[in-house]
Amino acid sequence: MEFVLIPAGEFQMGSNGDDREKPVHKVKISKPFYLCKYPVTQKEWIAVMGSNPSNLEGDNNPVESVSWDDVQEFVKKLNATEGTDKYRLPSEAKWEYACRADTTTKYSFGDDEAKLGEYAWYDKNSGKKTQPVGQKKPNPWGLYDMHGNVWEWVQDNWHHSYKGAPADGSVWENESSSRRVLRGGSWCNVAGGCRSAVRGSGVPVNRYYDLGFRLLRAV
Repeated sequence: MEFVLIPAGEFQMGSNGDDREKPVHKVKISKPFYLCKYPVTQKEWIAVMGSNPSNLEGDNNPVESVSWDDVQEFVKKLNATEGTDKYRLPSEAKWEYACRADTTTKYSFGDDEAKLGEYAWYDKNSGKKTQPVGQKKPNPWGLYDMHGNVWEWVQDNWHHSYKGAPADGSVWENESSSRRVLRGGSWCNVAGGCRSAVRGSGVPVNRYYDLGFRLLRAV
């Protein structure tokens, strides 16, 4: 897996376009971190787990049909293999911070959804399936497929708004919901469903053919 160093900084998280994305609030990321340059691919999953759960097969396509629980097992095995504890799912805040890449617009490239096809696989150009990672333009920090291709699991529990959300970019976990957060939109979403602020949720045991993940690696 290739990783990109994400610098420390602060940003305004959320949007005023959807109640689930409110309130817009400042988050300060005090330490840099590494984030996968691409969603984890099927080839990378097989190297760790020994089998491929994906419905839409292709070595360089994002792995999909993996539950949040499956991803936790992947993280555990990867850390054990490398003798470390640095790999994990990103927090929702760190995911959005990296996706926005110091932008405040709807997408990391601006507000014009007509340009989305240059950066993302979504319902108008995907052919109703995942596509190999890294084929579209990256965001300003060199991350690919943050918009579209597959939704991505993050570590946080689902909350219906950001009321009470941590301001330091940490994972927001409590007993408010058993569901976990998804980010980024996918190959079957309309353009508006691939915005930087869009969020969704899934049951941690469920598997979907438009849902994968990318990893954070601590510095």
